[in-house]
Amino acid sequence: MANEDLILDKLTEIANKLDEQNLLQKTVLNFNEAAKYLDVSPSHLYKLTSTKHIPHFCPQGKKLYFKRDELDSWLQRNRQSAANEIDQLATDYVIRNKRSK
Repeated sequence: MANEDLILDKLTEIANKLDEQNLLQKTVLNFNEAAKYLDVSPSHLYKLTSTKHIPHFCPQGKKLYFKRDELDSWLQRNRQSAANEIDQLATDYVIRNKRSK
């Protein structure tokens, strides 16, 4: 019985990996695919669409669709710089704006 459970677990894992790969191949995602891709709940995604905080398409007035590349761009908004990047920017600023006396 344990071997059967192990086999079923592995088959489920393989099926999930195939679903993930198929999702990465698509350029346009439906609502449920987009929620899964973004790793957010459907209710949260619906809130983002209803408040127009995320780019989406609604071609027939009911079903929502998303371009995967636009979701990628949306995910990468509001980038936070690492401490070493901020230090380098500060150093560059000081060097650039050094007043000669």
